[in-house]
Amino acid sequence: MAQVLVRQLEDKVVAALKARARRNNRSLEEELRAILTSAAKPDKAEFWRLAAEIRSRSKSTGPDSTELIREDRDR
Repeated sequence: MAQVLVRQLEDKVVAALKARARRNNRSLEEELRAILTSAAKPDKAEFWRLAAEIRSRSKSTGPDSTELIREDRDR
């Protein structure tokens, strides 16, 4: 796993992060890991954009299966 070093954080930022970690019953390191992991996930708009892209790439060029089933039932 990678490591990251962040320099020159203001004391009040570190104090706020420590307080947040205490509220969540985590160490500062665990809290920072959770924050960064959450921030790295795509937001909903990005998720739906990727989903639409995947859908467009995987469109079937064959006949609609609903039509085939109806034809089969009509026989």
